[in-house]
Amino acid sequence: MILENKKTSVAYRCPQCGSWVGSIVGIFSLSADMLRLKCPCGESEMTLVHTNDKKIRLTVPCFLCPKPHSFTISGNAFFDKELLALPCAYSGIDICLLGSSEEVLAAEKESDEELGRLIEEAGGENPFGRNQNDADSAIFSDPQILEIVNFVIRDLDEAGEIKCRCPEYEGSYSVDVTADGVLVSCEHCGAKKLVPVTSTISAQAFLNCEHLELE
Repeated sequence: MILENKKTSVAYRCPQCGSWVGSIVGIFSLSADMLRLKCPCGESEMTLVHTNDKKIRLTVPCFLCPKPHSFTISGNAFFDKELLALPCAYSGIDICLLGSSEEVLAAEKESDEELGRLIEEAGGENPFGRNQNDADSAIFSDPQILEIVNFVIRDLDEAGEIKCRCPEYEGSYSVDVTADGVLVSCEHCGAKKLVPVTSTISAQAFLNCEHLELE
């Protein structure tokens, strides 16, 4: 009998740098006493504990409150929900997101827009209205993202699973950072493919890629 390794995407907003910190969490990785999800800036972390009664206890930093918030969720809700948003009890603004990679990424963007509007209404400057250069550098503020992307591209190339207009195994591929993800290009024939990898969550989802077709 093969046990299914259920997985879900988890993200929280760092109260220090303001960025979303995300990862994909599997049920087997929660078999340990505690799982820590740390921000690359080194100033915050979220903890997840698998309790004896098969529930998940999360301790989430809050960018509005001086102390983190605690949530206890059933294992089924943690792994089976398409999207579960956990808000700050005082402001109602989401501080933690759980669910499928696609739904979590969409919710992050919606939360940024909502928070940006609130900051502007309070007379502040919207920190999410970044220019192109800022957006490019923000994509890979976590070096793990670029490391994952390069690993997948290299693995696909060696397996002959990147196709372009060149004869088989004659392509030469490079990766460029853009505001929308990474652009994989063949240096010989010029064929390209934009891969929408803009966070740790989407980068880890990219690990499941088995074939890449450049056009």
